[in-house]
Amino acid sequence: MKAIAVTQYKKPLAVIEVPTPRPGAGEVLVRVAAAGLNQLDEKVRLGEFRQILPYRAPFVLGHDLAGTVAEVGAGVSTFAVGDEVYARPRDGRIGTFAEHVVVDASDLAFAPQSVSLEEAAGLPLVALTAWQALVEIGNVRPGQRVLVHAGAGGVGSIAIQLAKHLGATVATTVSAANVDFVRGLGADVVIDYRSQDFEDVVSGYDLVLDSVGAESVAKSLRVVRRGGIVIGIAGPPTPQFAKAAGLSKPVQLAVGALSRGVRGRASKLGVRYEFLFMHADGDQLQSIAALVDAGVIRPIVSATIDFDDVPAALSELVAKSGRGKIVARIGAQDDAPIRQAASEKSSS
Repeated sequence: MKAIAVTQYKKPLAVIEVPTPRPGAGEVLVRVAAAGLNQLDEKVRLGEFRQILPYRAPFVLGHDLAGTVAEVGAGVSTFAVGDEVYARPRDGRIGTFAEHVVVDASDLAFAPQSVSLEEAAGLPLVALTAWQALVEIGNVRPGQRVLVHAGAGGVGSIAIQLAKHLGATVATTVSAANVDFVRGLGADVVIDYRSQDFEDVVSGYDLVLDSVGAESVAKSLRVVRRGGIVIGIAGPPTPQFAKAAGLSKPVQLAVGALSRGVRGRASKLGVRYEFLFMHADGDQLQSIAALVDAGVIRPIVSATIDFDDVPAALSELVAKSGRGKIVARIGAQDDAPIRQAASEKSSS
């Protein structure tokens, strides 16, 4: 089968031929219809996460998928051949930039039926990140106030919608060109980060979700109430994360040094800081699919590209920020015309 692989860290991605894998016990072989592109893919290619994700080259890249079940392994009863599914395979088991991929059954969920498989493919990583930040860690409740940085991006666009569903008042930072876009997603307060300082606009918030980095996290600590929380998904990582990830003692110490300043400032302000590196979870994806089919969450796909265009698109992804996700068409699905017709019917 055809796949896109990292043959050597920091080198260009290569389109290669590899054997079609077979599922083992508790696993499912998925015929991939589409795969979402993520900044994480490019950072893995560059070797930025080698201490956390020590993949040995060559390996197939890709963290998001939607497609159909091609084969099930022993002990799998939830899914059957032909089922439409989507997933973010767990770390160590990635490889969605391929015509087929084996996924642990517990990482899979039935794809939402109200959107196309291409739209579904853009959801898993960003939707799980938003869910784990707002529901699993933040326990956002009605009446609370949430600030989502980079609200037009992949994580941000889903987080705004989810936070509104949870009953929060939502503020977000975007460029001027995206003000109307994020208001359409449900944002109550929109801050143009190029002309406004968010510290001058919001204060006393319950939760901040930051996907920008250490400097933004440090400022965000000052706009949450005492007892509030800032969740960073772009760093800096914390010792708690390093320990939970099973990293070596030297790496845990190095990680602790990276976040020592932020953690110290948080403690003085009486707020919490947590680093989130999302984990695969099929049950959470099933809950997200239900919200999509209920019209609560709308996938945002800014562009759909062909398989061979993935390497070039990934290299541009980190440099340019856009709306929502870019999705690659991987393989033709026998039922594609039926799914398209169903999607058109649901939107009419």
